Order: sequence, then structure tokens, then C-alpha cells
Amino acid sequence: MEFCDECGSMMKTEGDHWVCGSCGHEKLRDGAKEEAMVTTQGQEESEVVDMSEAGDEAMGPTTNARCPECGNEKAYYEMKQIRAADESETRFFTCTECDHKWREDDH
Repeated sequence: MEFCDECGSMMKTEGDHWVCGSCGHEKLRDGAKEEAMVTTQGQEESEVVDMSEAGDEAMGPTTNARCPECGNEKAYYEMKQIRAADESETRFFTCTECDHKWREDDH
């Protein structure tokens, strides 16, 4: 990814040049610099971790949250950023009684 030296906008490639879509500034592409860039293309997805045999201490903190399946009032929770960085995190819950999993988003 390359950013414009003039206005700071993200640039895109057009042949052997980087071109800014906002101000039209162009600069030559540098093959060695691009080779060092890290991309998500071709990377493996992260491994799913099986927590089914984990003890309570490995499950993380608990909170008061009503399970929609069994009505239990306590659940393990974790927060993850799964949307854009400028949006709030999503809370994931796992019931301490029936292991039902659900999530809660801020709307």
C-alpha cells in the first residue's frame, strides 16, 4: 500500500506508476520497496482453538449476562474488534452452565 506524498490519500497502481485517486499525483513504482510490503494475500487463516477441554481458569473472566438458551445469569466473555477500527468491539459470551455461545453488538 502506498500513500500520496501530496495529500496523504491511498494510491493505486497503474502500470509502472502509483496514482493518487484524490489529487492525481503520480510517482514511479519501486519494485524492491513493494517486495518488502506485507499483504494479507496468500496468508493462512488463524487456527481455531478448541476450548472444550479447558478448565474455568482458561476460559477467562465472567460477567452477569442472561443466557438466551437456559436462563443462567453468568457467562464467560471476551471482546474482539471484528468491524472497522472506528466502531465498538463485539462482546462474545459463553454460558457457564450450558456452554451456549452468543454475541452482543452495540447498535
